[in-house]
Amino acid sequence: MKTIFLSLVMILLFVKIAHAQHTCCEEESSSSETTTSPNIMASFSNDKEFRDAHPEPLAYVLTDGKGKMITFAASDGVDAIGYEVKADKPTDNWVLVFHEWYGLNDYIKKESEEIASTLGNVNVLAIDLYDGKVATNNEEAMKYVQSVENARAFAIINGAKDYAGTSAVFATLGWCFGGAWSNQASIELGERSAACIIYYGTPEQNIDRLAKLKAPVLGIFAKLDGKITPEVVSKFENELRELKIPASINEYDAVHGFANPSNPKHNVEATKDAKEKTYAFLKDKLK
Repeated sequence: MKTIFLSLVMILLFVKIAHAQHTCCEEESSSSETTTSPNIMASFSNDKEFRDAHPEPLAYVLTDGKGKMITFAASDGVDAIGYEVKADKPTDNWVLVFHEWYGLNDYIKKESEEIASTLGNVNVLAIDLYDGKVATNNEEAMKYVQSVENARAFAIINGAKDYAGTSAVFATLGWCFGGAWSNQASIELGERSAACIIYYGTPEQNIDRLAKLKAPVLGIFAKLDGKITPEVVSKFENELRELKIPASINEYDAVHGFANPSNPKHNVEATKDAKEKTYAFLKDKLK
């Protein structure tokens, strides 16, 4: 009888552990399974018109940056990389930067440097969703953007959260494909996200998932964008209003990617206004 009793105890214990592991896995994968907007954004790369809206970047090499490339642990056990610019004085304010479809190139590092120097009291971490790959042409960019798996991206985001520490407060900012991931990162960070900035990226399409967003939104969009159209933007704005999520949505008479100085179609005037709004927003939310 004692042997039978011990066997039953062992079986029940095994079932309990298995159930707990299954539940844990479900919780870890829930974000990646319900996230669609970055996938929609990536699918745009199959469209020649969208690819043509991304002229190959002008050559640029960052030579005077104070930041450095770092490695940090991602929650899936595979190390991630990013470009970090630390504040001169210790601070719990962090800006997570998400690159466009060309990857974490020197233009993104330059933007990260500018964010850090303009705000002063923030640490900036530009996250590499391509795990070290940088595109130099549209064919490479199309391949890399479509290779990003949601589960890996969320593992990197959660790794960055852990790297920043338990007291860290975050703002997220990204352009194009990175704009979509800025939105997703803010949702993932929950109460620890103080600001979400989206430059012409596909916003979250599922209103139930969008409802999990706790951060106010600054949206920067282009009226001449063939994919993230004024209709898409209007729907997003209406849903944010319905959910009572504070938002400032701005649309410019410009093309997709207008704020990237490497873009031959770079709109200097629109970029200047958008950046002024961006820095004012960050200064207000990261005090």
